Amino acid sequence: MTSLFQILMLLIDVAFFIVIAHIIMSWLINFGVLNLRQPLVAQLWDGLNRMLEPVYGPLRRRLPMMGGLDLAPLIVILGLYAVEIILRNNVSLFL
Repeated sequence: MTSLFQILMLLIDVAFFIVIAHIIMSWLINFGVLNLRQPLVAQLWDGLNRMLEPVYGPLRRRLPMMGGLDLAPLIVILGLYAVEIILRNNVSLFL
């Protein structure tokens, strides 16, 4: 059962890094460092959007409009940390 706990923690870490990659890439695109006309950048951006839009979409509909500020990635990161804390506090169930 310890391996199940480790697999769950790995999945949370991977999801966290995907969200962080999406945030950084969106900044780089908005500041003109990355160009979406480049095929590799466009494919990476499209892949990240396809992975995260099912998570961000419902959150964006529930959150109030904040102008140009998107709080959905912050909520997702906080949710991932909350799940990680819950799992770590209940690690005895996996032993």
